[in-house]
Amino acid sequence: MINAVAEDRRNALDRLATVVSEVLAPAVLVAALLLTVGWHAGDTPGVSRWWGLPGALFAAVIPLGYVLHGVRKGRLTNHHIPERAARRIPLLFGTASLIAGLLVMLALGAPREVLALLTAGGTGLAVFALVTHWWKMSIHAGVAAGTLTALTAVYGPVILIGTPLVLLGCWARVRLTAHTPAQVVAGALAGVIIAGTIFPALR
Repeated sequence: MINAVAEDRRNALDRLATVVSEVLAPAVLVAALLLTVGWHAGDTPGVSRWWGLPGALFAAVIPLGYVLHGVRKGRLTNHHIPERAARRIPLLFGTASLIAGLLVMLALGAPREVLALLTAGGTGLAVFALVTHWWKMSIHAGVAAGTLTALTAVYGPVILIGTPLVLLGCWARVRLTAHTPAQVVAGALAGVIIAGTIFPALR
């Protein structure tokens, strides 16, 4: 009886971790962040609030589409890309897509705040692509922590109430044995440093 209860608890925690990993997936957070920052940039008279949409297309939708295509073709195991060696090409593709979007939006006159966010995101992808050659640093943790940091730069310290969500996301990746605690911590620190320096400096 005790073993059955313990097994049910483990299964429930695994299911929770799976749901959290999907809800706080990098593509989801990146798209939501760009839409939010784009909306905020629209506070300036004459600036559209929808500049986050093309940003989300280049930074989240197109890279995710590439990954899902790889899954359908059997090149990738799933959309989280658990194998370290398989991550580098999708990360480089995502970086290229983001740079292309940045150039297009720069030419079209996108607001500085959105361009700064894309630049920080591209830098982050490049860093993770480089590190992935040796070590599987957590992208989930990096994007979650970076999202919180960028939103704090925009809206102030009140956003830090979202810190438990970042910690929950980190727990989920460790719970699912997708990453070690060190990989999660390193990913989160990288996200905070990149989003906390490049984005504020350029916005």
